[in-house]
This record gives sequence, structure tokens and C-alpha cells, in this order.
Amino acid sequence: MIDDTDLVTTSVHPRGGPGLCSGRGRGKVILGVAASDPHVVANHLIAHMLRAQGYDVINLGACTPLAEFAETYARHPDALAILIGSLNGHAKADLFALADIKREYNIRCPVILGGNLSVGSSKELGVDEQFRRLGVDAVLSRPELVASSLSALSKPNGARVT
Repeated sequence: MIDDTDLVTTSVHPRGGPGLCSGRGRGKVILGVAASDPHVVANHLIAHMLRAQGYDVINLGACTPLAEFAETYARHPDALAILIGSLNGHAKADLFALADIKREYNIRCPVILGGNLSVGSSKELGVDEQFRRLGVDAVLSRPELVASSLSALSKPNGARVT
């Protein structure tokens, strides 16, 4: 296992993460793709965008179990947020234990979810509320909303995403 506390440039983990790239001091974020999801293109694009905006990004890559997000947070409790993406539509199954994991690891930063959050072309009504009940603090419908959400968190006494 790579100890991400020693990384200052993009690195490669056996399955694509974790890699920490030092930004310009806007704060640290933990980024990954839900456990059953192998899609990494959007993950890498979001990591690149956030690094360009000055965030330190710990990118856990694809197929990231909740325990790995939690263990990374335990090593980086100063993280502004945990960002979880999902494109395969199975995020509800992947995040069913999120509330328990947040309690067990005392995760205090917001968990933000984005991507294609349901299977098929028709989207379920009330999906945001379903994810909030699982422990997700915010559901973002578009990747460009990530930066503005994090910007609010990185300000002194920044409002937590709700």
C-alpha cells in the first residue's frame, strides 16, 4: 500500500490511485469512484480541474470501497470533502453502509456524490433524498458544480455543503 502522506506529485497505485498532487493551498479533497464502478475518465478530469484550481487531490481512482475512503480520511482529517463519483448507476448499493462508516470513522467533512446515479435513461424522482438518507451530504448534478461547492468549503468558516 502506498502511503499517500508522502506523495507530492501524481503517482500510480496498482489500481489507479491514490495519488496526491500538491495544489496551491486551497485545501485537500479525497476523490474516488464508487466500489462497483470502473469508470475513471471523469474522475481524472475532475482531479485535473481541481488541481489546476489549487486543491490538493488525493485520488483513490476507480472501484473504491467505502472503507478506503474512510481510512484515507483518517489519515487526512483536514480534508474539505470526500467526493464520490458513479457512472454505472449502482451508487445506492455501493453506499448502503455510508452512514455507519461515517460514524465509525468520525467523518466530519461533507461527502459529495455526483455522476449518473440511476440505471437506465429515465431518472428516479427523489434520488437526492434517497442518497441523503444513506449519509451523502450533497448530490451534484454536474461536474462543474464541484469547484463552487469546494470554494465555499475552503473559505474560513466555510459553510458546509448541505
